[in-house]
Amino acid sequence: MAALLYRLGALGARRWRTMLVGWLLALGAVTGLGFSFAGSFEDSGSIPGSPAQTALTKMDRHFPSPDVQSADIVFQAPPGRKVTDPELSGSLASAVAAMGDVHGVAEVGDPVQDDTVSEDGRIAVAQVAFTTKKDEDVPAGTLDGVKEAGEQARQAGLRTVYGGDAYAPSTSPFGPPELVGLGVALVILVITFGSLLAAGLPLLTAVLGVVGTMAAMMGAATVLGVSDSAPTLAMMLGLAVGIDYALFIVSRHRAQLATGMPVVESVARANATAGSAVVFAGATVVIALAGLSVAGVPMLTSMGLASAGAVAVAVVLALGLLPALLGMCGRRLTPRAGTRWRRRAARVPVRPSLGVRWTEGVLRRPVRTLILGTVALVALALPALQLKLALTDEGNSPATTSSRQAYDLVGDAFGAGANGPLVILVEDDDPAAVAATATAVEDRLRDVRGIADVSGVDLAEDESAARIRIIPDTGPRTQETSDLVSRLRTEMKPLAASGGSYVAVTGLTAVSIDVSDKLSGALIPFAVVVVGLSLLLLMIAFRSVAIPVKATIGFLLSVGAAFGATVAVFQWGWLAGLLGVASTGPVAGFMPIIVMAVLFGLAMDYEVFLVSAMREDYVRHRDARAAVLTGARNAARVVTSAALIMISVFVGFLFSHDADIMPIAFALAFGVMVDAFLVRMTLVPAVLALLGDRAWWLPRRLDRFLPRLDVEGENFHAPDAATPAADKQPSAVSG
Repeated sequence: MAALLYRLGALGARRWRTMLVGWLLALGAVTGLGFSFAGSFEDSGSIPGSPAQTALTKMDRHFPSPDVQSADIVFQAPPGRKVTDPELSGSLASAVAAMGDVHGVAEVGDPVQDDTVSEDGRIAVAQVAFTTKKDEDVPAGTLDGVKEAGEQARQAGLRTVYGGDAYAPSTSPFGPPELVGLGVALVILVITFGSLLAAGLPLLTAVLGVVGTMAAMMGAATVLGVSDSAPTLAMMLGLAVGIDYALFIVSRHRAQLATGMPVVESVARANATAGSAVVFAGATVVIALAGLSVAGVPMLTSMGLASAGAVAVAVVLALGLLPALLGMCGRRLTPRAGTRWRRRAARVPVRPSLGVRWTEGVLRRPVRTLILGTVALVALALPALQLKLALTDEGNSPATTSSRQAYDLVGDAFGAGANGPLVILVEDDDPAAVAATATAVEDRLRDVRGIADVSGVDLAEDESAARIRIIPDTGPRTQETSDLVSRLRTEMKPLAASGGSYVAVTGLTAVSIDVSDKLSGALIPFAVVVVGLSLLLLMIAFRSVAIPVKATIGFLLSVGAAFGATVAVFQWGWLAGLLGVASTGPVAGFMPIIVMAVLFGLAMDYEVFLVSAMREDYVRHRDARAAVLTGARNAARVVTSAALIMISVFVGFLFSHDADIMPIAFALAFGVMVDAFLVRMTLVPAVLALLGDRAWWLPRRLDRFLPRLDVEGENFHAPDAATPAADKQPSAVSG
């Protein structure tokens, strides 16, 4: 691998014009094709084959409804008045009629006829069906036309709020908060390198990679089901790892330039050494993300594969495009005289960096550091025991949006369960059996606790199915509603068995509960796979038993701390207002498994870049304590910069106000902070100091059995082909 990367780096640096043109043409072709054949992302919060989804499919066959966008228009009367008052009801009826005349509106329901007026008479809900299909956006002109039609109701004194899917706020994958995160990342890079040119290269390759990935995803959406949450997650990870992977290679290249190494040779060696670590780190992230598909949830599969693709593109550009950019820059990337880079290259004594001083402090008191650090991590992880999961809905939107206001008004007027009704479906070829079973179901529902209201039996036209609508006492994202679904399924089993009819609990709320349960059930098996993969990869990489065990325990503590902090913010409300969290409660059901997959890859990154430097020094000098300090001296600054960049990118996405992405971004930012600074930079040196030489021990039988993997290419010996003369072309042009 290292030899191949060496040749690729040398080719890119030597033929940088040709390589740049080739890469830009390739990216341009992918971008052009992606935008030309762009499809629509879908809201795929379901699991094919789940009980609720199967029943919902059956119900749609018996009770067909138009596959179109819809909205709920909520009218609220002033205090002390009712929407049925003569002077208000006339304005309401006129507004509803005017909405029906708007171009693009298929039908508008009458609140009185549809029985969607609250008991106190203050709230009425009119349901609007558009001609636009569900997988498309309703034209802005149609939405504005409906609002203009409702203006006369507002002028009569009725508060008019527009909610439902059609008026739900759309979140852009990239906006001002994300730009701020990139700006912070650029500042960190400038501080790290002391050069604006060197700082801009990782940012450039990361942005190009994200653009290409987004275009490819849009093109793939025409033939594949891609979740609407996938682009944001892919962009977030693509930017973060794209910057970090390029950072590692550029850092190694500049350190070599400081010693006087020729440009082409330096680029080739950086690609062979740091590039090998990038391949290893990127492969772990890709494997973990692609492994999300084993959960069997289409939404999670598309998010995992899209993010894995973004990471793979980041690796490819770091190894293919970046060498050409480095060759183009020539010796302009050489650190200036007097900088830490040049003094270290000249072996001039320099003041130890903060990372080295921190490591020296840890080595002086390793036992105390290990105890305090572990206790702190366990304390941070304890709230994770109360983690609750659910799929998001309009209740997670910011309180300033009309869809959230309509959601709250409906919940206050008709009960929290009105925002997430359940349905009991009865199906049988015999109409008499359908009627008898439906009646028995209706009678049984009277004795089930947790139900606020039960509708009458609604019989299908072919009389082979019937449905009963249920309003729970509690909202759709509460544990009580989930428990109600379980009780209903238990209560319906005897009725289905005795009558022989198909009886099932369904509705969008039941489907969401099934998705959350499926994701929760997949978390433990996925964690076992991740832990096993972590132990195996690190054992192969470092030829040690203690290093993988220590790294895996640290990873689990980091994940626990990330989940614990997420519970404190998104469920308990700590700092929720400061962080822009719109509502507290259960977090998105796919958050834990995605955070675990991503954080696993990132934790392995930091472990590899930090511990490989220690191992390289230990192999040479056999001094365990000195190896820890040498590793900190060589890698601590780069790992610190990489972690800060990751955190800044994730924090930028935290303020995107996307209810699905916010907890993921927060958990990743907090998890990276804990893993990089508390686990890798603090607990790892403490454990290695206590273990001494035993940290690098591996049984002989296991050593013979495991394949050998040169993570950072330290065993690589460069050929003599690259000579200083090869630098004449890039340096002359760059000057």
